[in-house]
Amino acid sequence: MSRYAVLYFATLAVLLGFDIPYLGIVAKGFFQSQVGEMLGDVRPVPAVLFYLLYVVGVLIFVSAAADATWRSTLLYGALFGLFCYATFELTALAMLKQWTWAVVVMDIGWGVFVTAVSATAGLLIADWATPRG
Repeated sequence: MSRYAVLYFATLAVLLGFDIPYLGIVAKGFFQSQVGEMLGDVRPVPAVLFYLLYVVGVLIFVSAAADATWRSTLLYGALFGLFCYATFELTALAMLKQWTWAVVVMDIGWGVFVTAVSATAGLLIADWATPRG
């Protein structure tokens, strides 16, 4: 398997491993209490497309560079998460009456964390499984 494939699937696995339990257990009650009427059932196709495309973005902008290190992926993963999650959250806050600052702050913080960790763990797994050289 190519290094890019390993990097992609490792990053995706780590992201899903953190995000699904977070959304399904940890944050579910919080989001329900904040914007409950707006929440519906998860539509699988858009959700799957988000994860598949988001990881492509992580690789392009964060971890696929030949000189990527765990330190750089941690930093740039955090920044990528900040910009992506803030784009959605601040747009939602600007346009949706029921969106709250508490949701914005919590979700942006989560996006920073989960993207930094996923990018870094994906890189470390890819370095272990398919060393550069």
